Amino acid sequence: MAQKLQLKGQIQELQLGQRLDLALAKLFSAYSRSQIKKWILDKKVQVNGNIINRPKEKVFGNEQIYINVLLKQDVCWQPQNIPLNIIYEDEEIVIINKPHNLVVHPGAGNPEGTVLNALLYRYPKIINVPRAGIVHRLDKNTTGLMVIAKTIPVHTNLVKALQLRNITREYEAVVSGLMTTSGIVNEPISRHPTKRTHMAIHPLGKSAITYYRVIDHFRAHTRLRLRLESGRTHQIRVHMAHINHPLVGDIVYGGRPQLLKYISDEFCQIMNNFNRQALHARMLRLYHPSTGIKMEWHADIPADMAILINLLKIDAVTNMVYISK
Repeated sequence: MAQKLQLKGQIQELQLGQRLDLALAKLFSAYSRSQIKKWILDKKVQVNGNIINRPKEKVFGNEQIYINVLLKQDVCWQPQNIPLNIIYEDEEIVIINKPHNLVVHPGAGNPEGTVLNALLYRYPKIINVPRAGIVHRLDKNTTGLMVIAKTIPVHTNLVKALQLRNITREYEAVVSGLMTTSGIVNEPISRHPTKRTHMAIHPLGKSAITYYRVIDHFRAHTRLRLRLESGRTHQIRVHMAHINHPLVGDIVYGGRPQLLKYISDEFCQIMNNFNRQALHARMLRLYHPSTGIKMEWHADIPADMAILINLLKIDAVTNMVYISK
């Protein structure tokens, strides 16, 4: 089964001098640069009405782009009856609250059982939309809000809005260490040079900016609200580990939890068994692609994080009393 895909866009002036494949990869970020390059070589890309088949061709800005291709459906993209927690829905968008232990998109090691498979079951026509309407992703064990587009024009609109930073995403996290001031991490991120499933800070990586605000602190942990100015893979996890405040439960970037003295057996058990990064996408704000109305959704932190935070509060109070005596 093939999917007809038509993309239209305009190169930005600030992309003057960029290679065509790089410029298009930024313009149509739902598709990889390698995919864009293949379309150019296959003569599927028109620039100002002319077919260009040289990926290295330089752009000047303001060129009108038209791409018309047929996409083969991935054999793994099969509908599956997987429940989705739908927060909001209309004819064009869907807002879901993703639980932990659920992958967003099929890939190596996760050929099925994903959000995408669930979307295909609930909305069969969404197969005609790039990535089945998925605009942005959350890690497997990150919970919270995601927006899904039901049509190609809406998907294109929302991807562009994300690029222009017109979609606001706010997260809540629990990190190791005591933080007393809010701040910003501005460090570029790229694929780890040797661990290909990991990300890392690298001077030649893509720009990545994370704002964080302290909303509560405990004996040796801090509760944060975070906002992304960019949206790189594992961005919050990498940035927090970089400033020596890794997310609780993040074995990949933070290692095993460092337990304190005078903790209860219950607290010790919860900390040792918290088997995911304590990260939740709590707020999503965007302008509706058709009406232009600003819309905002909130999702309460999930039960496991609520239990963790409550125990941190109890631990802080208990040990404050203990030390004062």
